[in-house]
Amino acid sequence: MSAQKSLFSTLRADIPASIVVALVALPLCLGVALASGAPLFSGLIAGIVGGLVVGILSKSPLSVSGPAAGLTVIVLSAIENLPTYEAFLLAVVLAGIMQLAFALTRSGVLSEFVPSSVITGMLAAIGLILILKQLPHALGYDGSYEGNFDFFQADGYNTFSAIWYSVSQSFLWGAMLIAIVSLVFLFWWDHARPKEGLLRFVPGPLVVVLIGVLGNLLLGQVAPALAIEKTHLVQVPVAEGFGAFLSFFSFPDFTAITNPRVWTAAATLAIVASLESLLCIKAVDELDPRRRTTDKNWELLAQGGGNIVSGMIGGIPITSVIVRSSANVDAGAESKMSAILHGFWLLLSVLLIPAVLNLIPLSALAAVLIATGYKLTKPKLFVERYKQGWTQFIPFVVTVTAILFTDLLIGIGIGLVVGFVFVIARNFRPAITFIAEDSDCIIRARRNLYFIHKYELQKALNRVPDDCALLIDLSSTNYVDLDNVDIINAFIKGASYRNITVRVRADIAERVSPLINAKETGVRFA
Repeated sequence: MSAQKSLFSTLRADIPASIVVALVALPLCLGVALASGAPLFSGLIAGIVGGLVVGILSKSPLSVSGPAAGLTVIVLSAIENLPTYEAFLLAVVLAGIMQLAFALTRSGVLSEFVPSSVITGMLAAIGLILILKQLPHALGYDGSYEGNFDFFQADGYNTFSAIWYSVSQSFLWGAMLIAIVSLVFLFWWDHARPKEGLLRFVPGPLVVVLIGVLGNLLLGQVAPALAIEKTHLVQVPVAEGFGAFLSFFSFPDFTAITNPRVWTAAATLAIVASLESLLCIKAVDELDPRRRTTDKNWELLAQGGGNIVSGMIGGIPITSVIVRSSANVDAGAESKMSAILHGFWLLLSVLLIPAVLNLIPLSALAAVLIATGYKLTKPKLFVERYKQGWTQFIPFVVTVTAILFTDLLIGIGIGLVVGFVFVIARNFRPAITFIAEDSDCIIRARRNLYFIHKYELQKALNRVPDDCALLIDLSSTNYVDLDNVDIINAFIKGASYRNITVRVRADIAERVSPLINAKETGVRFA
């Protein structure tokens, strides 16, 4: 009985959350496909597979997968350089197989070495980009796709100039009115949603979509001049029948498997998609209120399976996507059932109601994404990082700035470089203390000793005078690099010639003692 209650409670949270994620995913799937030079429906295929296939295979409770903006340049280049779109689909399938190989070789562990300041910087940057990129759409601009995260856009504008252009040249009063009403409702609903009753299950973004559709229909009747035209509405491909719907699907050209450009595209997609997925999973685990940890290697397996299926039926590549995942977290999802259901809603929508979807104003969806972006980049996040000190704040700000002015992958790369510089700098802080009093000396390791501490250890040992008693205190460590053990061994071997007695104190003596030859050197463990 308790298991049934738990399942009901989970579904009660996951169903509304899945609707929110589907609404967020819809324009992004279409936008990423458009920017990638792929058929529009290929983005929807990837979104559906990301929910139904990756959602089932993944062990992440909150991550949501689908086509990602970070891959658009790579996908566009691959489609242009390969002889046919079907050859590109083969590259997607091969990329998925390579990801399975990454999983088997346990490459997912690489994500554990990403500094937390870079992860939170990535989240904050994506939040800022969502706000800045969606403002033009909220004001009526439709010259770029909604999934664009690059600073320089294909239409010749950049993140900031597109806002100015939308204000000065592309402003639509009707779009702005719908966006403002939608934003006011979303922020109000976050605070005013009832804690009891059926209304607590109503997703705010679903109401916003209804506001957009009904509001635009009302404007068409009351004030036609303010009504939003088709170019600023969602544009889902509409099939005349089931046969026409099936024609939207494509299949790989396996005869292109000997083409070296197919393998180059596949390897590039596999590496970049895996990196983006691992970073996203790491970020979502930090967003999870319950702080659950996802098996990164299994996630690579799930992503690989998703890309194989997506490529086999005509979809573009899939990764775990932070925008959809963060919307999932904010909507209160409890389990991966939300990700699975979001794929189901997308499939059902494009099958049954594509014409209804095409009534949704982009400005209404822009309002949903702006609200999502604000939750990712609240001012409180910047204040918290500042209070943690410069070693956290500088990599955080550099990551945010780099992503904002380049693109997601380049920005993360820059953030990683700066983050690792600070990590290395922290490890170069003194790790060894030397104390001398009369004929007694102590060399104490304050933390683990790695390769980079060799010089510091050797310098401390060089300070030890003749005719003294030396204590090498390793009790605060649980790891001593073999290079440092060799230095200690070398010193101990020569200590008797200088009338120096040596003792070693270590909680890890059982592991260090076999390496320090006590019989040969006469060392004693304290």
